[in-house]
Order: sequence, then C-alpha cells, then structure tokens
Amino acid sequence: MEWFLKAVKSFSFEGRARRKEYWMFVLIAVIISLVLGFIDGLLGIYSEGAGIGLLGGIFAISILIQSIAVGVRRLHDTGRSGWWLLINLVPFVGWVIVLALMAMEGKRGDNPYGADPKAA
Repeated sequence: MEWFLKAVKSFSFEGRARRKEYWMFVLIAVIISLVLGFIDGLLGIYSEGAGIGLLGGIFAISILIQSIAVGVRRLHDTGRSGWWLLINLVPFVGWVIVLALMAMEGKRGDNPYGADPKAA
C-alpha cells in the first residue's frame, strides 16, 4: 500500500520509478476499482451503458494525473521519454508496446532523467 500512496502523493513527472513502484500502483488501483465496482453494483449506481459506476468513475478521475505521472517516471527509468505513453493511442499494438516497456528492467546507473532508484 505504501507504493500506491507514494505514487498518489506525487504529482511529479520528473525522476524515475522502479518496476515495483509502477506495478504495485497498478495492482492496488485495479483492486480498488474492482471493490468500488462491486459497491456500485450493490448500491445500484452502476451504469451498464457507460460501463462504470459513480464511485469507480470518481476514483478513476481522481488518480488520472498520478497514473500518467507514474507511467512517465517508469518510462524515464527505462531511458525513454514520457511521450512514449502516447503510443497507447495506436489501436491494439500501442498498449502491447507500452506493456512491454513497463515490464522492462530499468537502466542501471544515472541517466538524463535522474539517479538510479535502485541505488538509493
């Protein structure tokens, strides 16, 4: 949970994020989304047409900036610019490429985006 809170508190697009920080953020966000979706269904505030409930929508909007920021920092750890996230706009192939980039090990040592987070 500390990795999720660390990412949520950080609105910074600078620096680097380890794989563990990124994937723990994603895991906890998915778990929270599933729980909120279940609660939305129980309360009857889930919209079939939109595919999301009120609580889930509020949560998704509230972590949007942080999720982009942690993704950019993760790409920085691999030595790439945060602009690589825009490849998600390419249908199907885009998210596969981004998934592969997020799963890659970070570059050892300092790079133009900051110090190696594993060295600290």
